[in-house]
Amino acid sequence: MMNTYGLIGFPLKHSFSAKFFTEKFKRENIDAKYLNFEIENIRQIKEVVSANPNLKGLNVTIPYKEQVISFLDELSPEAEKIGAVNVIKIDRKPNDRYDYHLKGYNTDYPGFKKSIEPLIKPDIHKKALVLGTGGASKAVVQALDDLGIDWKYVSRTPGENKFIYEELTPEIINNYRIIINASPVGTFPNVNECPAIPYPYLTGNHLLYDLVYNPKETLFLKKGKAHGATVKNGEEMLLIQAQEAWRIWTT
Repeated sequence: MMNTYGLIGFPLKHSFSAKFFTEKFKRENIDAKYLNFEIENIRQIKEVVSANPNLKGLNVTIPYKEQVISFLDELSPEAEKIGAVNVIKIDRKPNDRYDYHLKGYNTDYPGFKKSIEPLIKPDIHKKALVLGTGGASKAVVQALDDLGIDWKYVSRTPGENKFIYEELTPEIINNYRIIINASPVGTFPNVNECPAIPYPYLTGNHLLYDLVYNPKETLFLKKGKAHGATVKNGEEMLLIQAQEAWRIWTT
């Protein structure tokens, strides 16, 4: 029987993973398929795994990267440290679709870290603002910690180690010269939306990184580029994490 891999999330309007793996399987003559499992509640992961006895691995996307943890049997050290999972490896007992072991990993971390590191200028880029506080942001802030970059979240609600958008003054924007959109704002089809930061305060010393990869240039990045900032989307991050997921599933 053909090995199956897939993606869980909601909604799944556009899937990088499905396109990437379908093309990979065809190009490399791998006898496997990749399916999208759009589930409205994370509890449905049990049904997905049980109903697909050849399912060997899953990617996890919004909004389940944190919620899925309570349904797993084991976490890799980095997933446990970060507190979010975007890859699951499924090991099964032969001939028993209900006896399986689910281990969670986080490949967003290496994907983000490897893709942003070459753009960082240590004498300029010392502090970062992270827009959004969901599962993807947890991998981002762990990478920033490991790169020696101070950071603060920006959110619509106040909290510890957070700014709210209304607090972003020219001084704050000047001090925090890396700005990372770890929220889904600006994702297709909502291409006319962008995080509510004060874009006129951006300069050529800023680095704007958007985890969104569809469209390739979000309004967030367009506005940053208009003020001379260095910009990068999340496509390379997704590519690295997909390659890491395949390594996990097949070793």
